[in-house]
Amino acid sequence: MTMNTKGNVWIFIEQEGGKIAEVSLELVCKGTELAKKLGVVSEAVILGDHLDGKIDSIFHYGCETVYQVEDQALEPFTVLPYAQALVKLLKQHKPNILLFGATLKGRELAPRVASEMLCGLTADCTDLQIDDFEDKVNKVSYKDKLMQIRPAFGGNIIATIVNTWDDPQIVTVREGVMKLTAPDTSKKGKVVKITPELSDEARVMKVIKRVRKPRTVDLKKASIIVAGGYGVGTKENFKLIEQLAEALGGQVAASRAAVDAGWINHDYQVGQTGVTVRPKLYIACGISGSVQHVAGMNESAKIIAINNDPGAPIFSVAHYGIVGELNDVVPKLIKAFKAKV
Repeated sequence: MTMNTKGNVWIFIEQEGGKIAEVSLELVCKGTELAKKLGVVSEAVILGDHLDGKIDSIFHYGCETVYQVEDQALEPFTVLPYAQALVKLLKQHKPNILLFGATLKGRELAPRVASEMLCGLTADCTDLQIDDFEDKVNKVSYKDKLMQIRPAFGGNIIATIVNTWDDPQIVTVREGVMKLTAPDTSKKGKVVKITPELSDEARVMKVIKRVRKPRTVDLKKASIIVAGGYGVGTKENFKLIEQLAEALGGQVAASRAAVDAGWINHDYQVGQTGVTVRPKLYIACGISGSVQHVAGMNESAKIIAINNDPGAPIFSVAHYGIVGELNDVVPKLIKAFKAKV
């Protein structure tokens, strides 16, 4: 028995800082790629108004239709009523795949939608592919299913998850994981405006106050990153990482272990539970190289690893490796670079 679905690929669009969020545009690029493999089209759904001049960028990256759900009586984003409106849209249009950013909004909305739709949800995917799947237990073959790839078991393995429940196949993806391709400004699309029919109960939520904490660092824009891990040893030793980054004109970063140790705050964390980066140069100091960390930096143009353990997994993804003690190697690197400047 073979099963196949041919619904379109949908992307949930978010706004950030008065424009379309970059993670949403990254998902439009990936969603359009998946749609082409399926022989369908990519479409988007966006919640809220005040979008004049912003929606065009969604078309430039490949979407053909944007469903704009707006209600002047609602706050710009209140989860429960908009989840209700999104579920109605999904039941009406029956998309094959639905992509959310793994943001505060996406993580709050996606599980509510998946629960209401009685379908699967895979969080924090690092890759998405289309392939056939054979369920050997139930003797059912599925054509063109979404391969939902993510670290599992604490980041020790990479798992491929397939949703054989009813569509849509829903996933969340973190910012920076999917590549942002060059936009085609000649592309146009259609906007379908929808006023949701909501019950009185769905309108009782009111946002009283918003507290925004500005980011202290933007690792995604850094061309040189020097990252420290638990192998740095102490918070005092982490100053060596800062000194090397300063000498190179780069940005400091860290692994999750260094952040959990309290040596630096979470804004500087690279990896599956941090930021995904693609700098020209990434120097990993005292980082073992867990799957979760590597997922956030393995597409860097050049990777240099410094570790006193010659068997550390980080060396398998590094272009250049230095086996030695951090307190010995890093000061020599700083001195050598300053001598050439």
